[in-house]
Amino acid sequence: MKLGIVGLPNVGKSTLFNSLTKAGAESANYPFCTIDPNVGVVAVPDERLSLLGDLYHSKKVTPAVIEFVDIAGLVKGASKGEGLGNQFLSHIREVDAIVHVVRCFEDSNVIHVDGSVDPLRDIETIDLELIFSDLEILERRLSKTSKSVFNDKSLAKEAALLKSLKAHLEEGKAARTFVCADEDESAILSGLNLLTYKPVIFAANVGEDDLADDGASNPHVQKVREFAAETGSQVFVICAQIEQEIAELDEDEKAMFLEDLGLSSSGLEKLIAASYDLLGLLSFLTSGEDETRAWTIRKGTKAPQAAGKIHSDFERGFIRAEVVNYKDLLDCGSYAAARDKGLVRLEGKDYVVQDGDVILFRFNV
Repeated sequence: MKLGIVGLPNVGKSTLFNSLTKAGAESANYPFCTIDPNVGVVAVPDERLSLLGDLYHSKKVTPAVIEFVDIAGLVKGASKGEGLGNQFLSHIREVDAIVHVVRCFEDSNVIHVDGSVDPLRDIETIDLELIFSDLEILERRLSKTSKSVFNDKSLAKEAALLKSLKAHLEEGKAARTFVCADEDESAILSGLNLLTYKPVIFAANVGEDDLADDGASNPHVQKVREFAAETGSQVFVICAQIEQEIAELDEDEKAMFLEDLGLSSSGLEKLIAASYDLLGLLSFLTSGEDETRAWTIRKGTKAPQAAGKIHSDFERGFIRAEVVNYKDLLDCGSYAAARDKGLVRLEGKDYVVQDGDVILFRFNV
């Protein structure tokens, strides 16, 4: 999973990126990998892995990972080349979802680029830049398709969709709110790779005092939540400054610090939960003496396709899946004990994999 972190200057975007990547690296003992100065790969914190690793005395424990991209240079006029402009836009086209950091705190020492704190105005500023960029893509595609229609009548439907979508964007609406008539139109829209078609998670960046009640008493946060509800987006409340402090602590100190603040989870954990939910993802697990590992798949994935995440041969030669819920396995103390109690199920090609399944795939090629 690849998430792009965006936001106007001085909203806490880079502070959040730095704290998330550092916290993620330390919490799961996963080596933080810098691909370039603005890209970090972090482990998905998952207590199930360490517990299963201990049960099997695994030589290696491999978590699922998320790649965060800190997109710099987004200001008003980015679509026309202001700031880092098009460099920013090319980076964000590769992500699965956008994490939009919105300033919801008042602080006279931190200047806002527009002079005042107004999250809905900030959201609109960035949305418009993404829409302008999408319109350029659409206009080029429409010009090319319209010329080709004369020789290939099958392109008429695509041309009509592009015109309707262009009109939709020109009204200031995101592509993800466009209603397709059928699956063919949905497939065309998905293939355009538009920025405003990507799902969005809003990170409402608040002051420390607003953390305990999850921003319920912060009017800025309420506005963001109302906007997100209208557009089918996710929201999580975070204090980037606190996250930076948490990132410096070890696991025991972090737990105490969160408890003192009245919090049950860190910003990284909130973000991962929101992104998994928004993208419809879950993790199944494999465990043994050599390795315990988490594998990320989409909800609704059947056993053979889940096996294919491990190796294409597993899917091609799929025979069956031996499945046990991780809680049942841990409670029984061993795979053999779980099997003796009838908790290990034999599942076929139509089995839909569930979150927390520990699976042993049988295959033959």
